[in-house]
Amino acid sequence: MQAKDFAIWRRVEFNVLMAGLVIAGGLWGFVELLGIARDTSAHAFDTEILLFFRTPGDPADPIGPVWLEEAMRDLTALGSTSVLVFAVAISIVYLLLAGRPSLALFILVAVVGGQVLSSVLKLGIERPRPELVPHLAQVYTLSFPSGHAMLSAVTYLTLGSLLARAMPSRILKVYVLAVAVLATLLVGVSRVYLGVHWPSDVLAGWCAGSAWAMLCWLVSRRLLEGPSAVRANGP
Repeated sequence: MQAKDFAIWRRVEFNVLMAGLVIAGGLWGFVELLGIARDTSAHAFDTEILLFFRTPGDPADPIGPVWLEEAMRDLTALGSTSVLVFAVAISIVYLLLAGRPSLALFILVAVVGGQVLSSVLKLGIERPRPELVPHLAQVYTLSFPSGHAMLSAVTYLTLGSLLARAMPSRILKVYVLAVAVLATLLVGVSRVYLGVHWPSDVLAGWCAGSAWAMLCWLVSRRLLEGPSAVRANGP
């Protein structure tokens, strides 16, 4: 094996190992948080963080100026179904126009699969929404895991990790992935700030969503590129 080929192989193996660690860590974290969600009384971890975002003595008043509350409502919309569908749709159209129908189909299946998984988990766990503070946004579903947090992780991390392959330089790959992670984090924080989720709901959503996104990334390497293409092109 030539030195260049060995360097590529080592980089690919490192990326696969890191993806495996993310999947394992996400599953472990979700199981641990599931224990909190099944408690009959609110966990101190959840209540302390939820109250941290409210004015002491007035749980109906979120901390910060009025514009911050409005900004959080705008940010939480990044994890809404309509925005995520729009993001997936424009990505799929782009890939179809770029002559990548297989990748477009894979993204659709990955995101829809994440949506189904999120719904099944909510129905299976049946955790009610927090009543410790008033909700600053409308909610209609169960609480655990946070659908906004999980689906933003599934959508943005899946899109980021797969679309980064089409970027011509490493700095652009890092930029795309950083934007995906930032969007996911902002959506989760906004859900706690608005009082519609316990912090453990959001953490569980991040864990499950990240694990699903990394699993999809690993599968895509095998299905869409094959072992020879992976060795030739790297991650």
